[in-house]
Amino acid sequence: MLARSFRYGLISALGLTVAVWGIGTLPSVAARAQDGSQVSIAPRPKPAPKEEILPKANIRSDVNMVLIPVTVTDPLNRFVTGLEKEYFKIYEDKKLQQISSFSSDDAPLSVGLLFDCSGSMGPKLRSSREAVAQFFKTANPEDEAFLVQFHDNAELTLPFTGNLEEIQNHLQFVQSKGMTALLDAIYLGIHQMKKAKNPRKALLIISDGGDNNSRYTESEIRNLVKESDVQLYAIGIYEPMSARSRTPEESNGPALLKELADQTGGRQYEVENLSELPDIAAKIGMELRNQYLLGYSPQNQEKDGKYRHVEVKLVQPHGMPLLRAFWRMGYNAPTK
Repeated sequence: MLARSFRYGLISALGLTVAVWGIGTLPSVAARAQDGSQVSIAPRPKPAPKEEILPKANIRSDVNMVLIPVTVTDPLNRFVTGLEKEYFKIYEDKKLQQISSFSSDDAPLSVGLLFDCSGSMGPKLRSSREAVAQFFKTANPEDEAFLVQFHDNAELTLPFTGNLEEIQNHLQFVQSKGMTALLDAIYLGIHQMKKAKNPRKALLIISDGGDNNSRYTESEIRNLVKESDVQLYAIGIYEPMSARSRTPEESNGPALLKELADQTGGRQYEVENLSELPDIAAKIGMELRNQYLLGYSPQNQEKDGKYRHVEVKLVQPHGMPLLRAFWRMGYNAPTK
């Protein structure tokens, strides 16, 4: 039994309900305290601005510190917060590494919004705008974001800004047209992310299908995502396969986005009911706010440009259900 207790924050799959469990014999969650009074659980408060603790290092160019964002969930896909450093073990190429920095604070985030405005998105634009609004409601005051719109081509519509309302206002005038240059949008988003001021970086894609008009290939984007230090999240507004004829690229879109997101430690969410869009966007925002950031100095300091595989293992807390971790699966070492 643990000598101390920690907070176990739970966020349901499509809601933002938060509960707190004390760890010990792990009693069932109660709605009232022992004295009979109603328990009120408030969301984790946003921290006041403070000095940066973790270095703003790109894991491709600096092997002195590797930063790995980690999300922890329970069997019901609810986020688990409050774990300390001793509950994590991190391996690089199967060799145990020493965790030298650890944070679970709501640190500032640099976000790239990749917004599909192709012709098929017409009836989905309103719900997609609402999803963006809900996602930004979870923002930290020090966050920054940029907007990439894509249809026949991908365009950086708004560069990094701290005024998130500017992005929402711009989306009110977006009209749907053309085809879907999704891969080009991902390329442009990762390229723009090189200008980010925060060490934590994520792309959020809102789209209804796979690529059918990009210059870049799937192989090129796979390699680019693998080499970058950006997490990728995707909301796929997919229609049933029988709803309309699809090109092979469109049919493969969901699998490709899942593969890319999993590689970066992010996730893809498939949506069939448009009313679910805002809740899922809010869930992604909350996930980014409830991540752990693990930092370590690799034992292998060779500047050989090779891909290093990263694995995170959890030390299961006594009395808790089996937990699951999501993390970035690796990085490219720098070259001489």
